[in-house]
Amino acid sequence: MDNQRNLIIAVLLSAALLFGWDLAMRTYYPEPEAPPTSAATSEVAAGETAPSGDAGAAIAEGGESAPADLATALASAERIVIDAPEVHGSINPVGARVDDIDLKTHRRTVAADSDNIRMLSPAGTPEQHFAQFGWIGEGVALPDADTVWELVDGEQLTQETPVTLRWANGQGQLFQLRFAIDEHYMITVTQSVRNGGEGSVALSPYAFINRTSANADPSTFNVHAGPISKTEEGVNFDWEYSEVGEEGAAEMGAVDWLGFTDIYWMSTLIAENGQAASGTFRSSGAETYRADLIYDPVTLAPGETVSRNTRLFAGAKESAVLDQYEAEGVERFGLAIDWGWFRWIAWPLWQVLIFLFGVFGNFGVAIIGLTVIIRLLLFPVAQKQFTSMAQMRAVQPKMKALQERYKDDKAELQQQMAKLYKEEKVNPLAGCLPIFIQIPIFFALYKVLLLAIEMRHQPFTYIKDLSSQDPATILNLFGLLDFTPPSFLAIGVLAVLLGVTMWLQFKLNPAAMDPMQQQIFMIMPWVLMFVMAPFAAGLLLYWISNNVLTLAQQKYLYARNPQLKAAMLKEKEEKERAAAREQAEKA
Repeated sequence: MDNQRNLIIAVLLSAALLFGWDLAMRTYYPEPEAPPTSAATSEVAAGETAPSGDAGAAIAEGGESAPADLATALASAERIVIDAPEVHGSINPVGARVDDIDLKTHRRTVAADSDNIRMLSPAGTPEQHFAQFGWIGEGVALPDADTVWELVDGEQLTQETPVTLRWANGQGQLFQLRFAIDEHYMITVTQSVRNGGEGSVALSPYAFINRTSANADPSTFNVHAGPISKTEEGVNFDWEYSEVGEEGAAEMGAVDWLGFTDIYWMSTLIAENGQAASGTFRSSGAETYRADLIYDPVTLAPGETVSRNTRLFAGAKESAVLDQYEAEGVERFGLAIDWGWFRWIAWPLWQVLIFLFGVFGNFGVAIIGLTVIIRLLLFPVAQKQFTSMAQMRAVQPKMKALQERYKDDKAELQQQMAKLYKEEKVNPLAGCLPIFIQIPIFFALYKVLLLAIEMRHQPFTYIKDLSSQDPATILNLFGLLDFTPPSFLAIGVLAVLLGVTMWLQFKLNPAAMDPMQQQIFMIMPWVLMFVMAPFAAGLLLYWISNNVLTLAQQKYLYARNPQLKAAMLKEKEEKERAAAREQAEKA
């Protein structure tokens, strides 16, 4: 009766975990809605009004009507072509906006004919995302989103050839924007103004990024997507789009850089080193948001010129590239990748994984290689665990005698068991040490495989993208049946292998003394099979590889500890005989 009760409890707990996990994920972290397919679904004029009450309110974005679609927007002006090693696009001379950037080295899907990832898009288009540079001041005519800038130097923006735009306000002030781009994703904009008037003028250089959140990655409990900034306290992941929308504006104070991040992509404004600048995130309504970077005001006497160098990063969050920019002076730029609490483990794991990828040329093989290295490093700990297990098995007859003698006195039983452990030099917690060590390693590797853009679209055997879910879903016969199972039932080949290898691992372990624990251990592999099925195939590949190596390691250590194996076999035979007697008595 007790065993039946325990089995029912175990099944109920497993079902609660399985369905509760799926319900929680769908409730608190729902799948993102499909981005709008036309400008009509995102009616955002290019000239929204900024909140009043601070310098950011003076930033003008123009009042022209939004283009109907991307093709119309890109054909609306004599654009300046951008053609760099990793990006191509154009600059709109109307407003001098950087609003057209595609990434040459990253595609939307694994298909060979897939479009490139579009980073920046003009105002009013479904994927609105652009940067603008200008000045704030009073008593002087300033360029805005409607200003038509004159190209005075260069024809195309390339790594070798910068371009310069110029505009005179007719009051003696000459404004100039010089754009330069490097081999990756960084555009340096030199904003300069010369005061040719008779009196002094006070101006504040600024830059902002405007984007829609309609196509943004969802922010989850372990990966941030949304506003990001670097302040004196460090890299700030605190603000969500919805929170900025509720507040209207989020003042960040003095910043080194700020912008918006997705899981793999980021657009960021970086202030000139040594120049004080403040940052603010703003909601413009209709799912649009703005990141403002505003320098402190400067006063120009007649004949003086002032310049500010502001950098715009618009590209992929490749760890090596971000670290390169950090080495060049962009503080903590590498931490724009949200490694989480276990960064001190995640970063070294990532370096080893990238090294192995360079050696083998396949990310799946690199993951298996990393698993082998981790198991080798943890082998001494596992050996101690098995030694502890053998010692625990050796003292089990004495433990059972104590349990029978003091079954009515729990306090005395605990004291006698502690005394027994001390006399026999047995540490009952030693067997748990490998589990506690592997927990941070597992979570750190989980973050690495989740955030690493280098794994995106990397194939392994039948899997075309290790960063996505296993495509071989069993319930629809691997795509032969025309339906998509719900996420918690979309069981792929890797998920089944995970369940099988974990079940074999539990079978090889010494049986738990508590029948309830035994039943939970027998059910848990199949529960985890369902829970882990929606995760990235790369993570499941790691876990399966780890289980296989653990099985091999257990076989080896059992061979080195025959007394433990003999005790297990003896205990198994006793349990089988007891179960047979119980069945015979019931019959």
